[in-house]
Amino acid sequence: MGTTMHVEVVSAEESIYSGPAEFLVAPGEMGELGIYPRHTPLLTRIKPGALRIKVPLKDEEELVVVSGGILEVQPSGVTVLADTAIRAADLDEAKALEAKRAAEEALQNKTSKLEIAKAQAELAEAAAQLAAIQKLRKARKG
Repeated sequence: MGTTMHVEVVSAEESIYSGPAEFLVAPGEMGELGIYPRHTPLLTRIKPGALRIKVPLKDEEELVVVSGGILEVQPSGVTVLADTAIRAADLDEAKALEAKRAAEEALQNKTSKLEIAKAQAELAEAAAQLAAIQKLRKARKG
């Protein structure tokens, strides 16, 4: 059997990544999930964070920021169905900082449980984007 698996990362808007991978690391609800070829079948939710995809013959991992979604592992490959997904290289730090600030402000001013939950989700997504930007910076310097 080969040492790679097929990985598909899609959002409601577009396909973000489709191709081979040596491994994938995803932000599971209970912690990071490491997926290698021939992993046991699995279906789980993922939380906001960065997907790390090790592409064969590339030194740097492909980083994709997701706002949550579903991860499915099957013998034929891995599929990530993300609510929203953005390649880390396409992230805008100023927008992410503004979104974080707006979410923190919203948390201060909201009173209903629904408004608080929405603000918390927006804050988690902004924090995931900022963490991916930092990770990308470190990888480029190192």
